[in-house]
Amino acid sequence: MSESTYPADALSSPTAVLSVSPVVLSTPDRAVDLEMRVSAPVTGSDLPVILLSHGQGYSNHLSSLNGYAPLANFWAAHGFVVIQPTHLSSRTLSLAPDAPGAPLYWRSRAEDMRRIIDQLDVIEAAVPQLLGRLDHSKIAVAGHSMGGHTASLLLGTRLTDPQDGKEVDLTDSRIKAGLLLAVPGRGGDALNASIAEALPFLLTTDFSTMTTPALVVAGDQDTATHLTVRGPDWHTDPYVLAPGPKSLLTLFDAEHGLGGIAGYDVAETTDESPERVSAVQRLTWAYLRTELYPGDPAWQAACDALAADPNPLGRVESK
Repeated sequence: MSESTYPADALSSPTAVLSVSPVVLSTPDRAVDLEMRVSAPVTGSDLPVILLSHGQGYSNHLSSLNGYAPLANFWAAHGFVVIQPTHLSSRTLSLAPDAPGAPLYWRSRAEDMRRIIDQLDVIEAAVPQLLGRLDHSKIAVAGHSMGGHTASLLLGTRLTDPQDGKEVDLTDSRIKAGLLLAVPGRGGDALNASIAEALPFLLTTDFSTMTTPALVVAGDQDTATHLTVRGPDWHTDPYVLAPGPKSLLTLFDAEHGLGGIAGYDVAETTDESPERVSAVQRLTWAYLRTELYPGDPAWQAACDALAADPNPLGRVESK
């Protein structure tokens, strides 16, 4: 299963999407069973997989398997199987605010993704239309905001557990590439004092060990003043501080919602822009096509088109 049955120009011909939820994995060692949405093209085989980790938006259901439809639907229409878990941090679960790991469950989030990879065959069996259609060797992870933090841990970022002082390594070598969208940057003196106290796991974020290829997407107006004393460049830290190979897509005039990727017409998108969302959709798709299928021209073609636009929505740099 080294080659996908989807051609390099699949972006020009979206297919109908099958979306099933909730798909449930029994998890006796978790506060509740792991529920997820699985979206896939109705045709095709040897399909690559994207694990999509939600952020922590103001709306109740965006932080769950029901969020991020603009990305999940697009990726699925163009040849990916997208799996979206509801992490324990989702307010849809109404867990006690003082539960172990609350409020953001940083470790549990990453463990959710590892559990999904461990049980891809179970997920296939739960969605009969997918049985035998997944390529288990081509797995990517994506995440927005706190979901990007989760994705970065799986890609190799490390931190010190504030509970026991031990370094945490949650890298998963089965994940071949990542998309980090509006991700928190480094900790230390870059954090607001209140956040450093409330979320101490962010203090020790170390991107220097994040060696898996990744595309970092950052808005040049994403100030995140509730998190950092730095400006929008804080969100570029996963690119600047991590070793290559990495790429950085900087979106002009974009704020934390990156134009509206968390959902269709959601109130917390402060920079609503269908054109910006389209750019994120196309560039992220193209990046993963080329990373998972070396030699595929999609990423270079997308970058060339962006650079040639007389009014570009952003810029790309790589190392």
